[in-house]
Amino acid sequence: MPHSNKNLAKEHHKEHHTEQGKKPKYQYRSAFRILGSYVVPHRVTFILVLICTVISIASELFQPYLVKVVIDDNLMSGKNEFGSILIICLIYLGLSISGFLFTYLQNNLLQFAGQSIVAKIRKQLFEHITKLSMSYFDKTPSGSLITHVSSDTEAVNQFFNQVLHTLLRDGLTLFFILIMMFQLDATLGMYCLILLPIIAVIALSFRSFMRNTYQMARTRLSRLIAFVAENLSGMNLIQVFQQQKAQAERFEERNEAYLKSNIREIRTHVVFNKSFDLLSNLSIAFVTWVGGNAVLGHTLEFGVLYAFITYIRQFFQPINAITQQWNTLQSATVAVNRIWGVLDLNPEITDHPKPNQMEVESVKGRIDFNNITFSYGDGSPVFCGLDLHIRPSEMIGIVGTTGAGKSSLLSLLCRFYDVQDGSIRVDDIDIREMPQAQLHRIVGLVQQEPYLYAGSIIDNVRMFDESISREEVIRACEFVGADPMVRRMLDGYDTKLSERGSGLSAGERQLISFARIIVFRPKILILDEATANLDSQSEQLIQRALHVVSEGRTTMVIAHRLSTIMHADRIIVMRHGEIVESGTHTELLELNGFYEELYRHSQSETKEQDSNIPIKVLIDVGR
Repeated sequence: MPHSNKNLAKEHHKEHHTEQGKKPKYQYRSAFRILGSYVVPHRVTFILVLICTVISIASELFQPYLVKVVIDDNLMSGKNEFGSILIICLIYLGLSISGFLFTYLQNNLLQFAGQSIVAKIRKQLFEHITKLSMSYFDKTPSGSLITHVSSDTEAVNQFFNQVLHTLLRDGLTLFFILIMMFQLDATLGMYCLILLPIIAVIALSFRSFMRNTYQMARTRLSRLIAFVAENLSGMNLIQVFQQQKAQAERFEERNEAYLKSNIREIRTHVVFNKSFDLLSNLSIAFVTWVGGNAVLGHTLEFGVLYAFITYIRQFFQPINAITQQWNTLQSATVAVNRIWGVLDLNPEITDHPKPNQMEVESVKGRIDFNNITFSYGDGSPVFCGLDLHIRPSEMIGIVGTTGAGKSSLLSLLCRFYDVQDGSIRVDDIDIREMPQAQLHRIVGLVQQEPYLYAGSIIDNVRMFDESISREEVIRACEFVGADPMVRRMLDGYDTKLSERGSGLSAGERQLISFARIIVFRPKILILDEATANLDSQSEQLIQRALHVVSEGRTTMVIAHRLSTIMHADRIIVMRHGEIVESGTHTELLELNGFYEELYRHSQSETKEQDSNIPIKVLIDVGR
C-alpha cells in the first residue's frame, strides 16, 4: 500500500481517539450562559417583555394607592367631592384595562420568543443527531435520544413558560411592593422586612425535601413507563406463556409506588403553601394591630393602613410562586446540560478538509479494499490486512457464517466506520477523501429489514425528496415489478403506510426498497441479507428485481440463502475476517471446501422446509 494511504489511515485513527477522549465543552459553561446565547437574537422581544411587565405590575400596584387617596383625601377628610372620586374611579378602571392589556402582550411576546428558542434547539438537536457516526448509535440507547429530543426540550420549554415568567414578573412585583410599602410608611416597611429571613428559612427547609419528593416521583414514573413499554413490545410472549396475571401484579407494585410518591409530593406542596398562607395571615394580623394602634393614635392615616394590608397580601404571592419554580428550574438546568452533552459531541466520521469531488455520473464502480485493518473500538480486529478488488459492473456474492465480517465489510464501504489501516477506494479515490453526501449517492444500500416511514408509497420511494417526480417513482416501481402490488391497494401510490410499513409483507417492503435504488440511481449496490426473511414466492420476485437493479451496477450481495448468489460473477467465502475461498458457484463446489459444506447445509435446510409443507399446499402448487 502506498505510504500516503498509511498516513491517511493513521491520521483518521488518531482523530477518532482524540474526539473520543475529549471532554465535552458544556461542562465549562452554565445552563444560563447557554440559553443566553439563544436569547441574544430575540433581545428586542425580551426588552419589550420587560417594558410590558413593568407597566402591567405598575398598573396593578397603583390600584390600592388610588383607594388610599380616596379614603384619606376625600372620605376621611370630609370633602366628599364626587368629581374627584369619579376621576379616581376612571383612573382605576384605566389601570385595570392597562394591566390586562400589557399582561396579555407580555405573555404572548414571552411565549413567542421562548417557543422560537425551544423550536430552534429541538431542530438543532435532531439535525446534529442525524450527523453523528454509527458508532455513537451502537453504544447509545435510542430511548435516551428520544428523551433528549422530547422530554429535555420540553423541560427547556417549561423554563421559558414558567420559570422565566415567574422570575421576571414575580421578582419585579416583589421589588415594587417593597418600594410602595416604604413610600407609604417606613416604620411598617421595616417591620415587614423582618419577615424576609423567616420566609428564607421556610423556603430553604422545604427546598431539599421538595426536591427529593419531586425526583422520587419522576423516577418512579419513568420506571412505570419503561415497564409498560417493555410489556407492550413483548405482548406476544406474555400471552403465549400466560403471564398476564404475573405482569399485572408487577405493574401494580410500580403503580402503587408511583401513587405513594405522588401523594407525598402533593402533601409537601400543600404543607408548603399553607405555611406561607399562615405566615401571610399572621403578618396581616400583626400589621393590623400595629397600624390600628397608630391610626387610633392619629399617627397613621386609615387609607395608608388599608393599602399596606393589601400590599402585605400581595407580598407573599410572588415569593410562593418563585419558590415553587425551584424544581422546574433544576429540571431545566439538567436538561440543558444533557442536550449540550449531545450537541458538543463531534462525529467520528467527518469529511476531509479538502474533499476530492467527482462526478457521480462518471463513476465506473471499481472497488478496492487495500490491505484493510479494522476493529470496533478497542475490541479484537475484525479484519487484519484484508485485500479485495471488484471490477466495475461485477456482481459479487459474499457468504460465510455469523461473525465472519460480511456486514462489517459493507459498513466500511458505506463509511459508517473508518478503517484503522489500509484504504477503501472507489475508482482509485479513497472514500475518506470523498464528501459523505456524494459517497452515499454513489453507494446504495438495501438492508435485510428495509425501513419504511409513515407516509405515502410515493414519499417512501423518493424518500420525501420533492425534486423526484411522481412519474419517476411510478416508472421505478414498474421497473422492479412493484407496480401491480401498489395498484391493488385502495389508494394506489397515495396509500398511507404506517411506521415500518406494517401491513405489507417482507417481500413487498423489499420491492419498495428496490424501487428506491432505481430512483436514486447509485453506481454501486449493496444488498445485506435482502432475501433472508422471505418465502420462496417472494424470493423469486426479489430475485427478478435484483437482476433488474444490478444491471450495469457493481453489486455486492450478502446472502444467507445461497440460491440468491448462485449466478453471481464471483462468490467470496469469508471466515473469521478472511477470504478463504473465491470463484463462481461451480468452481467453489469443485473445491469441496467450506462453500461446498455451506451449500450442502443449505440444501438440507431447503428439503426440510419442503417436507414440512402440508400435502394440500403441494397439490395446489402442482395444479
